[in-house]
Amino acid sequence: MDRDTFFRTRESGGTMISSAYRLCAKMIAEEFPASEWNIYPFQFSDGDNWSSDDTSTCMDILKKEILPSVNLFCYGQVESPYGTGQFIKDLEDVFKGQELLVTSETQEQGRHCGLHPRVLGKGR
Repeated sequence: MDRDTFFRTRESGGTMISSAYRLCAKMIAEEFPASEWNIYPFQFSDGDNWSSDDTSTCMDILKKEILPSVNLFCYGQVESPYGTGQFIKDLEDVFKGQELLVTSETQEQGRHCGLHPRVLGKGR
């Protein structure tokens, strides 16, 4: 697909978030050891994931590989007519009380500066 088509296509295929989480975990392990770096991964999404199986994989990668190595993991969800918006709910269910994960969402498409964070844990 050419560049113009890529940036103008509204919806095609499906998101498998775990591929990005695997890459993030690999980069942290191989290039940015937690003993030497302050690590703050951010993810922005429309909240859509290809399958509940992939969402479960994401939760495992976050629990076992990413969260033990980071200072904070931030997830921002932007409203989209094409996404289900389910992923933020899954994160909040699985990681309730987790201090290293913050979620935020906006109802205004494309207005990232209007995100309102929700800290899932007690804070520090």
